Amino acid sequence: MNGIVCRFLASGMRTPGFGPLAMVAGLMVSAATPAGAAEGPWASHDTAKARLVAAIEATGTLETVPAGLHVVLADGWKTYWRSPGDAGAPPSVDWSASENVKKVEFRWPAPHRFTLFGLETFGYAEEVVFPLDVALERPGEPTALRGKADILVCSNICVPVVLDLALDLPAGGAAADPEAGNLIARFQAAIPDDGTHSGLRVEGAILEPGRPGTLAVSIVSDRPLQEPDVLLESRDWTFGRPELSFAPDGRRVTARLPIGAGPDAVSMPGSSITATVTDGPRAAEFRLTVAAAPAGALPRIGPLVTTLGIALLGGLVLNLMPCVLPVLSLKLMSVIGHRDRERRRIRLGFLATAAGIVASMLVMAGALVGLKAAGMAVGWGVQFQQPVFLVLMAAVLVVFALGLAGGPEIPLPSRVASVLGHAGGDGLGGNVAAGAFATLLATPCSAPFVGTAVAFALARGPAEILAIFTALGLGLAAPYLLVSAFPRLTGLLPRPGRWMMMLRRLLALALLGTAAWLLSVLAAQTSWPSSAAVAAALFVLAAALLFRSRLGRAAAVLTAVTALSGALAAPVVLDAATRTLSPPAASSAAKWTRFDQAEIGRLVAQGRTVFVDVTADWCITCKANKSLVLDRPEVAAALTADGVVPMRADWTRPDARISDYLARHDRYGIPFNAVYGPGAPRGIVLPEILSNGAVLDALAQARGGGS
Repeated sequence: MNGIVCRFLASGMRTPGFGPLAMVAGLMVSAATPAGAAEGPWASHDTAKARLVAAIEATGTLETVPAGLHVVLADGWKTYWRSPGDAGAPPSVDWSASENVKKVEFRWPAPHRFTLFGLETFGYAEEVVFPLDVALERPGEPTALRGKADILVCSNICVPVVLDLALDLPAGGAAADPEAGNLIARFQAAIPDDGTHSGLRVEGAILEPGRPGTLAVSIVSDRPLQEPDVLLESRDWTFGRPELSFAPDGRRVTARLPIGAGPDAVSMPGSSITATVTDGPRAAEFRLTVAAAPAGALPRIGPLVTTLGIALLGGLVLNLMPCVLPVLSLKLMSVIGHRDRERRRIRLGFLATAAGIVASMLVMAGALVGLKAAGMAVGWGVQFQQPVFLVLMAAVLVVFALGLAGGPEIPLPSRVASVLGHAGGDGLGGNVAAGAFATLLATPCSAPFVGTAVAFALARGPAEILAIFTALGLGLAAPYLLVSAFPRLTGLLPRPGRWMMMLRRLLALALLGTAAWLLSVLAAQTSWPSSAAVAAALFVLAAALLFRSRLGRAAAVLTAVTALSGALAAPVVLDAATRTLSPPAASSAAKWTRFDQAEIGRLVAQGRTVFVDVTADWCITCKANKSLVLDRPEVAAALTADGVVPMRADWTRPDARISDYLARHDRYGIPFNAVYGPGAPRGIVLPEILSNGAVLDALAQARGGGS
């Protein structure tokens, strides 16, 4: 609303016989009223100044007074729209100190797009007026409009500005203030309409699959489009700069916006978004429902093929990670002990192990597809967040260690034993089980390339998940497939001898070391008393198997089952008791603050740099990053420097906040490290394997740029 009097004057100038009268009336009104009566005083800061203006100089009998918040920005500074984009914050005003004011409706002129350092932000430079509709509690009486405005202004740095605003309007005739009325009307005209006057229309928005996926928005205009742009607002997703495809007549354009941060784009169809379309001074706003791509539309094949290659490399590298050492040791002993057997059996054994790896990866992929369909959080290695899984894995490792050290093998029914072979995996069934065991132990390791491949898979649909996990399995199984293709390679291994007993004992110690590591992870999840109780129960389990002949088969089985049951129950019972008696201890690393995603934006707005470290006690790569990089003097000094806030997110236990944070960055596994700051408000994501240079460079870049 530009004001009743303003519209009367404007219409009078277009109506025969009333033009001169309206002009004279306007001059009489402006001459009879003190200058500036509808303008409040300026509130100033080095970067911006603001004031309140009204289109009329008194309240008259109006129920709603047309007004505006006038903001003038210093050269090179800008402020933000209601949806600021990748960075920034919109202005807000507290009107609680006003008198005779029921409510104030804030309106937003169409913004400009600003691109800096790859970030897309929306806002205003130089000058803007936010039109206000001020509803009065008691029409006809004076009103005192009082506002405390919080305005974020940015250049190379961002500065939160707080300005106190005031505007007093007396009672009396609602005479127009031409200068203020024209100022408000100029920006009122820039508020997006529904397409009636602007001639702009949006026909729909379709999700196009791919990586990262795009949203195709179809725009139609009643005249040739000159410089169209599309700004999308969604509660869950962000979008990049559009790529425009024009029709020959220039009246139709398809804008394809890449999907940025947010949950799985597969869930986007059916969701609501707001599309603001601009073309020079024209602007229109529409509420849309996202539609799925037509049946038969396929994702772009290029990114999928590239990621399949990355997944193969990642699976291959997993063989070098310490997580897979127990299975490699078991397989090594099996091969050395039977190096002279026929090549056909060697080939079948290694093929069976490879089949166990690939089959386990496919089972894991199917489980993740099901969990995603059920709306649950998914991720790489999340089973290590479950105490029951840790206890069972530790128990299996203890049993395998006993077998390697020369202890008794697990007594199994004859049919099962004939299929599985020995605990070391000599039979085909045992080889398949060894492959499955390798896959389970590999999942807490986020080796190079694995995180990228898993993130791509879990951000896509079922077909992509199955394809990527198959490639990971083939990469992990590559050494076994190589030996099965060339069985003669086993001839390079040394012949059996007395040295094998020493090697078996060393490998048994390695298995026990892995079990001890799993118990340390359990201690971090629950408590050290519960982990110690599990260790004691596993010791009883091992003793029952070791002295089975003395105890008797029935007593040994009963003791082993009781010990395993006690190990499974201990974390639940003792952890609950420990939490009742004493609260969890604070992190020993006092310099790290607790992860809070909402706090990151506030700290960056204050000009500070935030380093986020998502880690877990079960993540081997996280431990390596900590000891080899983050705890080194040079990096530790940079993380504790003035203006830097190191923030740690501990994902040892399930945490929905951390899962959501990772998903917004299209990640589903750890380690994950990102640096935020004035120069990188959206964050700089670091590689899985950290280096001193990568961390220090990211900190410097985040500190030194603009928003």
